[in-house]
Amino acid sequence: MSNEFPDHFSGHADAYAASRPASYPQGLVDFLADAAPAHDLAWDAATGNGQAAICLAERFERVVATDASAEQLAQARRHPRIEYRQAVSERTDLEDGCVALTTVAQALHWFDFERFFAEVRRVSSPRAIFAAWTYDMARITPAVDAEIHRLAKETVGPYWPPERIWVDERYETLPFPFEELATPSFEMTASWSLDRYLAYVRTWSAVKRFEKKNGSNPVDTALPAFERAWGNPATEREIHWPIYLRVGRVG
Repeated sequence: MSNEFPDHFSGHADAYAASRPASYPQGLVDFLADAAPAHDLAWDAATGNGQAAICLAERFERVVATDASAEQLAQARRHPRIEYRQAVSERTDLEDGCVALTTVAQALHWFDFERFFAEVRRVSSPRAIFAAWTYDMARITPAVDAEIHRLAKETVGPYWPPERIWVDERYETLPFPFEELATPSFEMTASWSLDRYLAYVRTWSAVKRFEKKNGSNPVDTALPAFERAWGNPATEREIHWPIYLRVGRVG
């Protein structure tokens, strides 16, 4: 397969799989499943390590989960109702009109929108649902949040890929050509130590780009400030990521 996608994560797919939040809220999956016209087939585009696909498999008879990165798919969690396929999201081998629900979790901002939305229309069954969501900076405590904001906006701010703007704007300004549906509010939560949280931060695309350019990891440099803000590094704190969700009916 030719390298025709923005690839910011293949080089650390193992760390991505180990350090990113492992799943999405059950309420989110239930909302989408209830809105879908059928439960025979869901497509999870840019599945990465399969975080969303695993959730969808609890409500759908079959899930096709695609990703352009072989390295990401190699880390994906297996499930008897999930079929992983290597493919760019803008061009798949899914049959016409077969998909009741298409999802894109934390990845739509990397896509060629026009080509991808055309592919969604092609593969969608009548009244199918399309859903895309993203999450931005976690909320922990005011002190920790201030340090993560300083890292994200000041230290590695210039290193974010340009597509990051869609996440900063919470997908609100992102092109959305489908009949939009009102959605409830959802958030991801976790209870992590400081080491566990910073392992996640180290997977950010901007952190990796900073490290490649400068030969040092900005998270390591900021560690004393994080330790002061966090307190005992072994203390597990509640992590909250608000989810920004767009849902529409395709046809």
